[in-house]
Amino acid sequence: MPEEQNDSKNLSKTAVYFQAVRAFSFPASLIPCLLGAMLALLEGGNVSWYLMPFIAISLLLLHAGSNVISDVDDYQRGVDAKGTLGGSRVLPDELLSSKEMFRFGMILFSLAVLFGLPIIFDRGMMILWLGILGIVGGFFYTGKPIGFKYIALGDIFIFLLYGPAIVTGTFYALTGILSLSAALISIPLGLLVTGILQANNLRDIINDRKANIKTLATVFGEGFAKGEYVFLIAGAYITVILLIVFNILSLWSLIVFLSLPVALKNMNMIKGIKIEDTGKIAMLDAMTAQLTLMFGVLLSISIIITKLFG
Repeated sequence: MPEEQNDSKNLSKTAVYFQAVRAFSFPASLIPCLLGAMLALLEGGNVSWYLMPFIAISLLLLHAGSNVISDVDDYQRGVDAKGTLGGSRVLPDELLSSKEMFRFGMILFSLAVLFGLPIIFDRGMMILWLGILGIVGGFFYTGKPIGFKYIALGDIFIFLLYGPAIVTGTFYALTGILSLSAALISIPLGLLVTGILQANNLRDIINDRKANIKTLATVFGEGFAKGEYVFLIAGAYITVILLIVFNILSLWSLIVFLSLPVALKNMNMIKGIKIEDTGKIAMLDAMTAQLTLMFGVLLSISIIITKLFG
């Protein structure tokens, strides 16, 4: 352990800042963005594809800023400390100060706004308000005086942001159309990304209780947390079936079931996990992120196939 700490102290500033943004989590925002783009492709018509790089980069910067600010708040509230597994570990390992991390988070939010300007100029006030909502939501996910994460509202917040908000926002930015279908098709991804959060909450249940943090896992207990995880993962596949039944998705979307073995492995794994077994739980969020990536890519491919073959 001392050697690991010495190694982390020797990291360059660039490497530390990269560690702070938790880039491994970026598929949670990029995959909904990709889905929104594929739905725009399916829609056809006048699609402003030149805006796509600005949409993706702005989303990544917003996601990164939210991660950094979340780390600051978790550290100050005692959620992330030495010996815990959450966050980027930059603050508990004393690689940056809280002030440096907060300043970095604000810079990332500012850059998100900068890259969002071409979208605002093209699409107008609706995108401006969506951007403001995203930044305010990302900051107050953990930031005072709200802290959605700490009052058992994190699950619904993450579902709405990484499901309907990103998918329909991307679709609107590209097409200028507000689409109920896009919002409905976003539901499976919203459920899966919330599953990543639930895996984290189950992992952190002991430390969160010590820090007096309220998540659904700490409020309702280990059994509920496991049940919610299974509900979220299974719900993604059930939702796809329902969307096909109601002709919102085509039969091609059944290819998402190629990812079902991974989903079943994750659901079976969570049933046998004890909250004291932090090593196994620590792998579950990464495994759920991999599932989300696979599911989202398959769903996007199904939309391309639908565009080509109907």
